[in-house]
Amino acid sequence: MASEPHSSTIDPKEAAHFGAHAADWWDPDGSSAMLHKLGPVRLRFIRSAIDAHWGSDQNSLRPLAGKRVLDIGCGAGLVAEPLARLGGQVTAVDAAPENIEVARDHARAMSLDINYRNCGVEALEEPPFDLITALEVIEHVTDPAMFLSATARLLKPDGLLILSTPNRTPLSKLLVVTLAEGFGQITKGTHDPSRFITPEEMKTLLVDCGLTVTEIRGLMADPRFGFVLSDNLSVNYILAATRLPPPV
Repeated sequence: MASEPHSSTIDPKEAAHFGAHAADWWDPDGSSAMLHKLGPVRLRFIRSAIDAHWGSDQNSLRPLAGKRVLDIGCGAGLVAEPLARLGGQVTAVDAAPENIEVARDHARAMSLDINYRNCGVEALEEPPFDLITALEVIEHVTDPAMFLSATARLLKPDGLLILSTPNRTPLSKLLVVTLAEGFGQITKGTHDPSRFITPEEMKTLLVDCGLTVTEIRGLMADPRFGFVLSDNLSVNYILAATRLPPPV
């Protein structure tokens, strides 16, 4: 008997898992330590993709001024807040109400105006966005194809999508699950490696939504510099996608 289609991409167990650690999100040594370590390199990629896509001045402090931005799976705002500081009009959504409460309190303390919503992306009824980010999210949803379809629906025709996720390889399972979770850099039980998606699978899912990957880089740990962008996609990768045809 065929299973019923998902009406939501939210996995209640995943939402409860992340919500249970909401108060710890902004502690760089707490349960979200790995996200804090990934923050600078992910933001460098995002800034570079923004400048390349819209031709903005690399020295501009607010390259997202006048642009609508959506951060999916925002947690307590580790990405939403920098996007707001770059000038974006930010809407940020998360499945865990505890995360949204912490995110709103932190944004208020930082004097940042961010529209936080406790919902899944498929529940949003909003005008389309210029920029959408979904970082370390898709491996936690019930239906990746549905998630990407709902995301693509909210992207402007000339918009930009930034997505990151672990690759499904033995090395990623070792580093992300066995070691990072084992040594407390990530809360134990955060990842199910069977849910990881390879870059090739991701490109196919995006093409099915009318999107084309324009850049993809690996995220690798370097003992000298922390996390760096790399041509090695075997552990974790970050990509930019648009509705534009692929580069020749």
